[in-house]
Amino acid sequence: MRHSGDTNAAIETEPRPEDIRWLEEQIHAFNVQATGISDGKLLALFLREADGATVGGVFGWTWGDSCYVRYLFIPEPLRSEGHGTRLMQAVEAEAKARGCNQIVLETHDFQAPRFYERLGFAIAGRVEEYPRGHQYLTMIKQLSV
Repeated sequence: MRHSGDTNAAIETEPRPEDIRWLEEQIHAFNVQATGISDGKLLALFLREADGATVGGVFGWTWGDSCYVRYLFIPEPLRSEGHGTRLMQAVEAEAKARGCNQIVLETHDFQAPRFYERLGFAIAGRVEEYPRGHQYLTMIKQLSV
């Protein structure tokens, strides 16, 4: 890639999805080059209505013997029915099948840390006051493969 010297930057509050995807691809390529680990694969499961409309789900990836869960969402009316547990059990089964030895995720203290603890996750790190008055938690579950 050449640099013309005529670059500029501006804050964007509604970035284009293709620009975000470009950043993700560049970071992935750098990570593969830096580590030599190129086994990354996306992982997603969705809860769908009969007409195919998405109503919830989980998204993440596996890479270098670890599984990362980026998003898990179950809408309020469907919570406490076991959907989240079933999705996370499916993620764990797939992570094990892909040779992962751990699952890593982040959540806020007002989201689902108790849910993840019931599934065997432990808090490995926290950021205080993110957002104000709350904590951002990194959680890990060790897997026996």
